[in-house]
Amino acid sequence: MPYIQSEEREQYHELIVSLAQKIPVDRMARPGHLNYIVTQLLHTVYGKQMRYADHNEAIGVLHCIAEEFYRRKTAPYEDLKINEEGDVEFLRK
Repeated sequence: MPYIQSEEREQYHELIVSLAQKIPVDRMARPGHLNYIVTQLLHTVYGKQMRYADHNEAIGVLHCIAEEFYRRKTAPYEDLKINEEGDVEFLRK
């Protein structure tokens, strides 16, 4: 998760909430909108003259976001569902 000072997080909160409210609820449309927003944000932050180090940094950030989201949100959800519905048969042996 974003390990920045809580005081720094406050400056983004209202902007994030406002932006999130504009993203479609429709599961077919939502991924494209999220992808567009993240791509445009990266392009705006890094600009047109990205160097290799910038690309490396951006990819690293995106990778870490995915890993941390999985670790903090997806894995606990999967564990809950395993407890509720049982594990996949071949994984129990």
